[in-house]
Amino acid sequence: MSETVAESRTWAPGGPHDRDAAWRLVCEHTRSESLRIHMLCVAASLRACARQHGEDADLWEVLGLLHDMDYEENPDLHQHALVGPRMLREAGWPEVICRAIESHNDAHDIPRVTLTEHALYACDEISGFVYAVALVKGRDIGQVEVASVKKKLKDKGFARNVSREDVERGFGELDVEPDEHIAMVIAALRESADQLGLVNTAG
Repeated sequence: MSETVAESRTWAPGGPHDRDAAWRLVCEHTRSESLRIHMLCVAASLRACARQHGEDADLWEVLGLLHDMDYEENPDLHQHALVGPRMLREAGWPEVICRAIESHNDAHDIPRVTLTEHALYACDEISGFVYAVALVKGRDIGQVEVASVKKKLKDKGFARNVSREDVERGFGELDVEPDEHIAMVIAALRESADQLGLVNTAG
């Protein structure tokens, strides 16, 4: 049995802790459209990543939606990703989601040990980065390719808030080839282009 299935037996799509409930929490605690879009990007990437690893795509998508739900109200890195999981636990959300959120903030020094935790970390920064590349391509995710993302990663002046070290660490923790992981994220964002306010001329 996979770890996600084993850790989330009380969770099910359509239940009290499904995607709709997660999105309501995001909207309740996050007014910033750009931050909401970031969470949608990570959710799309995690859904695709779950499919690749044979994990629960619905659960990982919910994790992506919720991972930064407390950031706007708690931008201090020593509070961000602690307040949100505390609220989620009180509301009965599964521990697999709560701990993954906590561990994705390196300021808390919580070791990432599960596939779910590594996946969130590996999808977080690179998803936002790929979205940023799409913006400079005329908001056309169809024009974003692996090579263009890698080129922008080398440009330290582009999307400078994205830690290149975190991106590389994410590849290593999930044990994926960078090109393959970037390609997966691009494909995931193409699939969700309408939801992200992007166009996809690639089809």
